[in-house]
Amino acid sequence: MARPFLEVSDLHGWYGESHVLHGVNFDVNEGEVVTLLGRNGAGRTSTMRAIMGLIGARKGSIKVRGIETIGMPTHRIARLGLGYCPEERGIFSSLSAEENLLLPPTLAAGGMTVEQIYAMFPNLRERAGSQGTRLSGGEQQMLAVARILRTGAKLLLLDEISEGLAPVIVQALATMIRTLRASGYTIVMVEQNFRFAAPLADRFFVMEHGRIVQQFARSELAANMEMLHEFLGV
Repeated sequence: MARPFLEVSDLHGWYGESHVLHGVNFDVNEGEVVTLLGRNGAGRTSTMRAIMGLIGARKGSIKVRGIETIGMPTHRIARLGLGYCPEERGIFSSLSAEENLLLPPTLAAGGMTVEQIYAMFPNLRERAGSQGTRLSGGEQQMLAVARILRTGAKLLLLDEISEGLAPVIVQALATMIRTLRASGYTIVMVEQNFRFAAPLADRFFVMEHGRIVQQFARSELAANMEMLHEFLGV
C-alpha cells in the first residue's frame, strides 16, 4: 500500500486581500506522478506556491510525509525534500549554466551528482560554460529542473515545464519524467499541455475557482474526456 508523500486538506490561500484558494484537497502517494489541470486562474500555480509557503497567507493542512508544514517557513519546507520549479525558471544571467546548476544548497542526502545530471541532460554538459540566459528556452528549462535534482529533493513541483518549447524538447522532458518516476521520485505537475501530461500522470486533479472539482486515475481518462472538454476545452 503506497503511503502519502503529500496530503493537502482544506487549503485556503490569499495574496493580500484576494482569497485565491478555497479549500483545496488532494494527496500524492510516494513515487506517484499527478497533474493539476485547469484553466488559467483556476488556482493551480497558487496551490504549488502555497505548498512551498510562497503565498501571502494560507490556512488548512499541508503534510509532507506526515509532518505538518502549514506554519513552516519556506526554507524548512524545502528541507523536507521538496523542490519547486516555477514557470519563470529563475536562471541567473550573471552565472554560467554550471554555476546555476551548483548554486542551490544540498537539502538532503541522495541528490544526483553533476555527472548523473549531465548524463540525463547532455545539452547541459555541452553548454556548461555558457551564460545561463544564453541557453535556449528548452535548455533553460532542463537547467531549472536539473538544479532541483542536485539538492536531494524527492518531491518535485513542476509548473508548466513544457510551455512554449519545441516538440523535440517536450519529448525529452517527458522521457526525463518517466526516468525520475522509475527512480522513485514523486512529482506534481501543473500543465496546460494536456497531451504532454496525459501519458505521464498516474492521477489527474481538475481545478476550478481555487478548489479541486474532479479527480480520476489514468485508467479512467477515456471515460472523463467529455468532462475535460467542458472544463479545459481539450
